[in-house]
Amino acid sequence: MFMQAGSVGDAVSASFCAGHSRAACAMNRTIRMNRRTLAVFISLACLIGSADAHDDHVALFKNVTGKVQIERNGALIAAAAGTTLFVSDRLLSGSGASAGIVFKDGTLLTLGGGSDIQVRNYVFEPAQANYAFSVYLAKGSAIYSSGKIGKLSPESVKVETPTSTVGVRGTRFIIEAH
Repeated sequence: MFMQAGSVGDAVSASFCAGHSRAACAMNRTIRMNRRTLAVFISLACLIGSADAHDDHVALFKNVTGKVQIERNGALIAAAAGTTLFVSDRLLSGSGASAGIVFKDGTLLTLGGGSDIQVRNYVFEPAQANYAFSVYLAKGSAIYSSGKIGKLSPESVKVETPTSTVGVRGTRFIIEAH
């Protein structure tokens, strides 16, 4: 509950301050203010936490150099460190650009310049032994480094290009598509 000027909180403060030093009175006000601030932060954390509970992102950009965009639901979004990725996102990197992406299972994907890659499927549910990782590299280059999905269920990992499909067996590789 937030106190306003002239409220019960001010009356309690006034009665406390009447019998104590200025320093004690100031400390009492600071403690009350910190409690209010803490209450506000806890409320915000609860709101943010509930929003994150519905956030089904699969990865995030660790770093971006140059122009890298995400095509999502027909809109282009500029990628930056911390930007999240979702299944069906298409990543477009400009000439000379690069981006490091970390998936929830620890899989690392590094995009090279002039790349066009789409996240087709991603599932990481270890409690249910449910895994899937599928990306399609239409053009450009990428470096793939296996995370937990590649170690626990290598048959669930697919990296496709217009002319091939790569099955992964817990490894690291560079792939190019022209």
